[in-house]
Amino acid sequence: MKFLDKAVICIIAGDGGDGCISFKREKYIPKGGPDGGDGGNGGNVWIKANRNLNTLVDFRFKKIFKAQNGENGKNKKKSGKKGKDIIICVPLGTRIIDNNTKEIIDDVVKDMQLVLIAKGGWHGLGNTRFKSSTNRTPKRCTIGTKGEQRDIQLELMLLADVGTLGLPNSGKSTLVSSMSSAKTKIANYPFTTLNPVLGTVRISKSTSFVIADIPGLIEGASQGKGLGIQFLKHLNRCRLLLHIVDISIKNQYIILNNIKTILKEVRNYDKNLKNKPIWIIFNKIDLLKKRDIEIITIFIKKRIHPIQTRFYLISSITKLGIEQMCKDIIIHFSKKNVFSRNVEFCTNILESEFYQNKI
Repeated sequence: MKFLDKAVICIIAGDGGDGCISFKREKYIPKGGPDGGDGGNGGNVWIKANRNLNTLVDFRFKKIFKAQNGENGKNKKKSGKKGKDIIICVPLGTRIIDNNTKEIIDDVVKDMQLVLIAKGGWHGLGNTRFKSSTNRTPKRCTIGTKGEQRDIQLELMLLADVGTLGLPNSGKSTLVSSMSSAKTKIANYPFTTLNPVLGTVRISKSTSFVIADIPGLIEGASQGKGLGIQFLKHLNRCRLLLHIVDISIKNQYIILNNIKTILKEVRNYDKNLKNKPIWIIFNKIDLLKKRDIEIITIFIKKRIHPIQTRFYLISSITKLGIEQMCKDIIIHFSKKNVFSRNVEFCTNILESEFYQNKI
């Protein structure tokens, strides 16, 4: 299924039905008085969150959604039938924006959440409503009002606890697939991941978190280069970002430059993202000797300022270090607004005590 995370649609609520002008006419009652009924209200348009959806592809071709009009009033004081509401289902995490004013109408983040987008028109009044002591045969009614109409923009921002970012081929997809049951495409060429992928990492029966794998970033991504820039918005709702770094390059200067490149692009795209905790994850340590790992990690540590980060050394293939990292993520989430600004580092990663140490 094609992934679509943005759509513009036209929403039209139903018009209210007109009131009726009618007079009671029965045998032996030639002048029975007014009996025109009211019209029915127009149908409303709602948006509803559905956890079973994960894309806005349903809005690729269908752009106009119109609720039913209310029926006109009838004789014998019968009111017109109310127009049927329509409910438009969208994935969790969809932001609803007025396309003309750019005002954010609402964010749907809970399953089955309902948001009223366009209210149906008010019903017209029948002539029965206008009978009075001075006017026994009113010949007037009112027409129903028009339903609301608006163009709205739907913007899907995936709901994930953890987001991954990094250069192409840094091992993000392999890591996500090894941590979770997500079915990600993995191959030895850039931009293997073309669309965001969500996976659930389950630590125990009652403890889990959702991780998002987005396409890799390249230098100049904040100006539109590559694929990842269009998906960076999905990181806005993540509580933690994992910066995946390929350490198998062996050149510490290139690795440092790669780290700075990604952090620069994230900062240029959205300044709010740099305020999120970012953990630097050195991947592919199974391809290096212990001494090479120590040289690279010590070099990087000296040149990375003690910002709100941690360092981890892992292997997505052998799963070395992943278990402890996942446990630390859960601990991090349990400590609301509590995070040490001190950078911790462990170079003895090939020893058994690695799993008892945070980096």
